[in-house]
Amino acid sequence: MTDNDWFTITNTKDIFTPALVVYPKRIEENIKTMIQIAGGAQNLRPHIKTHKMAEIIQLQIKHGIEKFKCATIAEAELLGQCGAKDILLAMQPVAANMARFFSLIATFPESNFSTLTDNLTHAKEIAKLASEKNQKISLWMDINNGMDRSGILPNKSAQELYTYLHEEPTIVACGLHVYDGHIRAKDPEARKNECDRDFVSVLSLKSAVEEAGLPVPTIIAGGSPTFPFHAIRKGVETSPGTTLLWDSGYGNSYQDLEFLPAAVLLTRVISKPNLGKVCFDLGHKWVAPEMNLPRVDFLNVDKAEQTSQSEEHLVVKCPRASQPRIGDLVYAIPKHICPTVAKYDAVLTAVDGIITGSWKVAARNSKITI
Repeated sequence: MTDNDWFTITNTKDIFTPALVVYPKRIEENIKTMIQIAGGAQNLRPHIKTHKMAEIIQLQIKHGIEKFKCATIAEAELLGQCGAKDILLAMQPVAANMARFFSLIATFPESNFSTLTDNLTHAKEIAKLASEKNQKISLWMDINNGMDRSGILPNKSAQELYTYLHEEPTIVACGLHVYDGHIRAKDPEARKNECDRDFVSVLSLKSAVEEAGLPVPTIIAGGSPTFPFHAIRKGVETSPGTTLLWDSGYGNSYQDLEFLPAAVLLTRVISKPNLGKVCFDLGHKWVAPEMNLPRVDFLNVDKAEQTSQSEEHLVVKCPRASQPRIGDLVYAIPKHICPTVAKYDAVLTAVDGIITGSWKVAARNSKITI
C-alpha cells in the first residue's frame, strides 16, 4: 500500500454497504503521536467517546496509557471491563445515573472511578449517597471557562464549592476539569492565544484555592483542538478523543495537528437518476448528519458536490468522466467521526489492504449491563 491508496481494500466482494472500516496500524500511529505531544503517557487522559471500542482501549493500555475519560455509564463500564486503572465519567451523574455510578465502583473494585460536579446541591446529594454506602467518592470540580455548556464559573462560588469538596469527609477532591470545546480557530496561533486567554481564569481560581490552603492536585483540560497547548502546561492532564480516529472536519480545520485518518466509510453507487448525478447508499442513518453538507470527503471520486441526503441516500453531482459505475465501491472520510461511529454495531478492521475482522462498538448504547 502507498500513502496515496492507504485506504484501498482488496477483498471487497462480500462487504455489504454502508460500512465503517478502521485501520489499526493508523490508530496505533495516532496513539504514539498523542503520547509524543503530551510528553509521556502519564500526561494523557484520552476520551473514548469517539470510538467506544474495547480494542482501541487495549491498544492505548498497551502503550502505557492508564487514565481515561468517558461520557456515559456504558463507556465507563467498558473501561472497567478492559481493566483501565483510572476512569473519569466526565458527565455529571444525576438522578438514576448516580446509583449506576456507585454500581460501577462496586463492580470494578480494581479501577478508580471519579466523576464531575459543578454545584453544591449535586455535590451534597452524591456525598449523601457515599455516606449511606460508607464509601469515599472521587470528584472533580467542572469549570465553565467559556463554552457555556456545563460547569461552574471560576468565581467565588467555585471557591466555595471546592472548599466543600475538600472538607466533606466522604469526598476526595481530585482537582479541576475544564473542557474548552468552544475554541475552534483554524489558525494555530490564534487558537493558542484564545486557549491561553480563557485559561487565565482557571489558573486564577487554582491560585485562590491554593492560597486558602486547599490543594489542587491536577487539572484536566481541553479536547483535541487545544490538546497541544494544554500539553505544555505543568500539572495538567490532556484529554483528546477525536485524535484516535480523526476525521475530515478536524483534518481540514486543524492542519497543524499531524494525526492520520484511521476510519473510512464504504459506500456503493446504487443509482444514477440523471446524467449529472450519482446516488450512494449513505443516508443520514449511517453518517453524522448534524452538520451542513458536505457530510464526507470522498477519497476516490473527483469533483463531487454533495447536493442532498435523506435517510438512506446521498445524492452527489459530479462530471460524467469522474462518475463511478452502479455497484462501484467508494471510500469516504466522515466530517464528524464521533456520532458516525455510534451508528454502527461493529466496524470492520483493515490491515495492509485486507479486511481482517471486526470490532464491536461495545459502548454504542447507553447501557451494557449496569
